[in-house]
Amino acid sequence: MIRLLPMVAFILTACTSQPAPAQSAQAPITGTRTPADPPFIATPMAKFDSPWAMAFLPDGRMLVTERKGRLLLVSADGRLTTNVAGVPKVDSDGQGGLMDVVTAPDYNQSRNIYFSFSENGHGGKGVVLARATITPDIMCIRAPCPTFHSLIDVKILYRAHPYVSGSGHYAGRIAFSPDRQFLFFTNGERQKFTPAQDPKASLGKVLRLTLDGKPAPGNPLVAKGFDPAIWSYGHRNLLGIAFDAQGRLWEQEMGPMGGDELNLILPGRNYGYPIVSNGNHYDGRDIPDHPTRPEFEAPKVSWNPVISPSGLMIYSGAMFPNWKGNIFIGGLSSESLIRVEVNGDTAREAERYAMDARIREVEQGPDGAIWLLEDGGRLLKLTPKP
Repeated sequence: MIRLLPMVAFILTACTSQPAPAQSAQAPITGTRTPADPPFIATPMAKFDSPWAMAFLPDGRMLVTERKGRLLLVSADGRLTTNVAGVPKVDSDGQGGLMDVVTAPDYNQSRNIYFSFSENGHGGKGVVLARATITPDIMCIRAPCPTFHSLIDVKILYRAHPYVSGSGHYAGRIAFSPDRQFLFFTNGERQKFTPAQDPKASLGKVLRLTLDGKPAPGNPLVAKGFDPAIWSYGHRNLLGIAFDAQGRLWEQEMGPMGGDELNLILPGRNYGYPIVSNGNHYDGRDIPDHPTRPEFEAPKVSWNPVISPSGLMIYSGAMFPNWKGNIFIGGLSSESLIRVEVNGDTAREAERYAMDARIREVEQGPDGAIWLLEDGGRLLKLTPKP
């Protein structure tokens, strides 16, 4: 097992030597908000077993992952589901399982998807990035033909490192750059604290990779001795990541006891965890707040009490025209949908909608409807009130 603690002295020195970020405005620490009257109708469409993520296909159907390892193809109306075979074995202990799923930028030609999952092996447990092809719809030659789907040519592209004990904070979110040339992949710090500041570990980082899972050329910290895949560091449990229409990368993560964060991700920046946080350790020990250490990049929004963010979507549809460019975040412990308004490089929570369930995932449908996955299993479609 790789020993991390001896590196702490070096890590702290490296952190304090980073130049102060150009933008040092501190995010407000928000309190509990009164839920707003939702301007939408939430219609239940289907139910799953501990779903984690979803992705829309070009024809309006969607892929849904279940934590225990099932991948499902769901009809455009959300009512017909088909199992997709060929998913690799996952470790679903604790917070692990089959996680994110996204379609490849060239899906119409390749039928490739990218997905993440946790596995047990290689001296511990870790999160994996994989790519596979979905077989065509019909796999028989004599009518009536059952619809059957399978993943073929499954390829492991990247493994977080090091693999460690425990089953928490895998992260595993995936986003493609606006030019569709690079893939951004989040690695949680696995509840081990110091790896988030370890320049040789991928844990507690946002990674920038090629579409084949290799470190992308030109990553910002290579000359400083960092792992060549690292784009930013000092993160905790990164459960949402997306680009806005201006090409800015936004990320949200669970803080410790307090201090959930929405961050604007900038290349090469250190976001401070576990040296600073707007929350504290679960055993009550204090963590210095972000304003005490301006050399670390501060969150744009911070929540205490927490919302337990999971899933992040930036709205671009026509069904809710006043919400274009807004960030939507699912709340687990807060059982809410949070709407965040963005103004350039700043952001603020605008409204919070009580959903009376833990919201695991938020996605925009092809027609501009907003779709949610509840931790309890329901798939909801949000459309405007008449």
